[in-house]
Amino acid sequence: AAPGMPASKHTTAILQEMGLHRDDFSSRMLDHEMLKAATHVFAMSSHHAAAIEEEFPEHAGKVYLVSEFAADDNLRGKDVSDPFGQGRAAYEETLHDLKKMLPSILAYIDQTWKNPGP
Repeated sequence: AAPGMPASKHTTAILQEMGLHRDDFSSRMLDHEMLKAATHVFAMSSHHAAAIEEEFPEHAGKVYLVSEFAADDNLRGKDVSDPFGQGRAAYEETLHDLKKMLPSILAYIDQTWKNPGP
């Protein structure tokens, strides 16, 4: 997505149905400041992860594939399809996969994140 783009209509509708509202969302380009502040970076595809690591090699150690820790063997290590430009069913399928992956991502973050304190 180009910088400044709002979330797609399907994303917005699905989030609203889940009780989440992100009307203020707009896309941004990844930059050094965002990566410097991040403890973990999760990419949807291996292509995206490789591009981040190539452009920002000093942050490569915190880049992971979103499916890297999936408990489901059928999802682990797989790229998550980008539903952009497709129908609502593609967005729902992506959400379904992400819901399966998020618990193990959160567990990994909990195990590895170090609070820098005050």
